Amino acid sequence: MSDHHDPAAAHGPVTRPGPLHADDHAAAHESGHHGGAGGHDAHESHGGIGKYMAVFAALCVLTTMSFFTYSSLWPWRDQPQVGWAFMMAVSCTKALLVVLFFMHVLWEANWKYVLTIPAAMMAIFLALMLVPDVGLRNRMVSQERALHMARPSDVQLLEQAGRAGLLAEPPH
Repeated sequence: MSDHHDPAAAHGPVTRPGPLHADDHAAAHESGHHGGAGGHDAHESHGGIGKYMAVFAALCVLTTMSFFTYSSLWPWRDQPQVGWAFMMAVSCTKALLVVLFFMHVLWEANWKYVLTIPAAMMAIFLALMLVPDVGLRNRMVSQERALHMARPSDVQLLEQAGRAGLLAEPPH
């Protein structure tokens, strides 16, 4: 038996148990992985724990901003659409931070665009395909449903009654 190193074994992933060879160990250390999936070196190559703590703090601030829309200090209390749009923007920002940093997408190769751009286009396409269904949902309804569905005049009457204080709950 000869002690020469098999060149075919130097390529590809390590598929055998046991310690790494010296050249395998150096290659694993350079790529940011040390033996297992992730590990301490992987997080340090992504900016250390300080970056993750900053993202966590940003997520806490964004959550506080969402709760702010329900406080008495919110300047657009009479316009709920502004609050909804603001909370959607905050939610999308939080989701983006989680995906980029905690799911490590920020440090992935360019193949991430191959996955995300078609998925985003499909999401937009599906949302646009629902527009006619939502816009024309009252055109053809059964007689029973027509009896029980809200009409714009009903909504106006409820708003007027609410302003007049007629919808106050009875004491328990």
